[in-house]
Amino acid sequence: MDSSQPVYLEPDAPLVFPDPGCANADGMVAVGGDLSVGRLLLAYGAGIFPWYDEEVPPLWWSPDPRAVLPRGGVRVSRRLQRRLRSGGFDLTWNRCFREVMRRCSVNRADGTWIVPEMMSAYGRLHDLGHAHSLEVWQEGELTGGLYGVQRGGLFAAESMFHVQRDASKIALVCAVRSLFDAGVELFDIQFLTEHLESMGGVEISRDEYLAQLATVRDKAVDLGGLTPHW
Repeated sequence: MDSSQPVYLEPDAPLVFPDPGCANADGMVAVGGDLSVGRLLLAYGAGIFPWYDEEVPPLWWSPDPRAVLPRGGVRVSRRLQRRLRSGGFDLTWNRCFREVMRRCSVNRADGTWIVPEMMSAYGRLHDLGHAHSLEVWQEGELTGGLYGVQRGGLFAAESMFHVQRDASKIALVCAVRSLFDAGVELFDIQFLTEHLESMGGVEISRDEYLAQLATVRDKAVDLGGLTPHW
């Protein structure tokens, strides 16, 4: 039986996290603390992210294994390739971050961790240039998108949504290709789902993830003026 116990953080605790290697068997590192900009940036830089619901305090995770999309590894089916080539959609970057986040939080069969506290916290990250969104538009309507957190050469994708077929797949393909071209070197997708695996996602060990993170998190990468493309 795993004997590791997550560390409890007071809301005003110093900005420190335990070693991710001390996480319990589920990958939980700590409980509590707050969602201040400083704590969130520290967490992502340490390979840790928050994930919880309204009934509990913040829960901080560093799973092993960790899921990523490797450079050049995004998988595009023939049907999706035809969809990309046919056009009929527009892409924007950071046009409506909060709306993308809100859309990601609704109509989820398994519930949502994107609670109001998270929306406020990540909105602050966005205002300071640390969180970004990619939007997919069709006939002037927002039909898909994704958002995530940047820490140097890391982009940690948090969630995506669609209201039209393929819109979230288009968002993911365009985000991966555009961000790697802009200088991002590590595209984090946290957990590997069947859908993300079909798109080219792979699992690596937490140790490998942390080693890659250490080499890219302080890299100067400016995503403010990114032009998304596929």
